Amino acid sequence: MMNQLFSLKGKSAVITGGGSGIGLAISRLFAAQGAVVHILDFNENTLNDAVNEINGAGGRAHGHTCSVSDQAAVFSVFESIGRVDILVNNAGIAHVGTVESTTEEDMDRLYNVNIKGVYNCLKASVPMMRAQGGGVVLNMASVAALVGLPDRFAYSMTKGAVMAMTIASAKDHLKDHIRVNSISPARVHTPFVDGFISKNYPGKEAEMFEKLSKTQPIGRMARPEEIAHLALYLCSDEASFITGCDYPIDGGFVKLNN
Repeated sequence: MMNQLFSLKGKSAVITGGGSGIGLAISRLFAAQGAVVHILDFNENTLNDAVNEINGAGGRAHGHTCSVSDQAAVFSVFESIGRVDILVNNAGIAHVGTVESTTEEDMDRLYNVNIKGVYNCLKASVPMMRAQGGGVVLNMASVAALVGLPDRFAYSMTKGAVMAMTIASAKDHLKDHIRVNSISPARVHTPFVDGFISKNYPGKEAEMFEKLSKTQPIGRMARPEEIAHLALYLCSDEASFITGCDYPIDGGFVKLNN
């Protein structure tokens, strides 16, 4: 039975990168709480698996194969959806490197997804939300925008931009009754993390997983579901007094890592 608290019944939610990892956890939870979930993902296989899983569990999900970096494609998808009450800008890519090792191609790739992708989805959804009397936007930032991390030059740049877009959009659209907030996770145990470790540390997977887990003072990585729980609160009517805020969810990483 759907919980009445934090209900999303009757709402249409768009979740970018919703086919795997944190996005999939958010898609599952929002559907369980009554939202009609529209998942945007460039990976057709994971997208279809996510949609089939959610619909098979009694939820309502629709899949849209789309790269958020392609403005024309994004606009077309949003137009086909028709109504957007909630937008979760979750799609993003990572990069490891300093300014010296980061190439122009790396910078362009990160900009196109992590910054332009958020811009494209905001530009498509804000007019729709204004016309319908309001809405909620949640952007996925990172602790990399809050503290200095080694070898995260370009990635930190993009997440700082996400945080700035969050504050600016929240200010610009107060009068439109559009709330805009962001979440800043530390390390989250997703398939991406497992793939990163296996690619870069073959034969030392368990050792590196333990080392990365302990960079959080709480002693472990977050679970995608834990990020989804915070996302649900911020996108629900129970958070109607919250806008222009960023929420670290980091196991004490920002404040306790000393």
